[in-house]
Amino acid sequence: MCSSDLEVIFGYDSVAGKIFDIGVIIAIVLSVITVMLDSVDSIHDKYGKVFMLMEWFFTIIFTLEYIARLLCVGKPIRYILSFYGIIDLLSTLPTYLALLFPPAFFLVDIRIIRLLRIFRILKLTRYMKAARI
Repeated sequence: MCSSDLEVIFGYDSVAGKIFDIGVIIAIVLSVITVMLDSVDSIHDKYGKVFMLMEWFFTIIFTLEYIARLLCVGKPIRYILSFYGIIDLLSTLPTYLALLFPPAFFLVDIRIIRLLRIFRILKLTRYMKAARI
């Protein structure tokens, strides 16, 4: 990938970067709403299959975004081990683990940490200390 891709994926100043960020924010919010609705038994009983398909859709989208970020940076290991790299990985990993090891399904609730990704996008990292409290 070239530097223009880097600007789109990690940048906030270009139009393409803003569009990318807005798309990611929308996907995160819709994903969290899906998780919340799926946790209500009466709604899950009626729409469980739809929620499962939506969860896989979001997981694939977030996985592609994670891979794009890895391909885009000069030193992928630095991104992988960064705070947001770990958050990005943890937000997708539970769905794959539940597929491979069904008893690990309880880990899918960890998907809610996708909300932390919004901090990066909205440049709210200065508030992270307060969020931890």
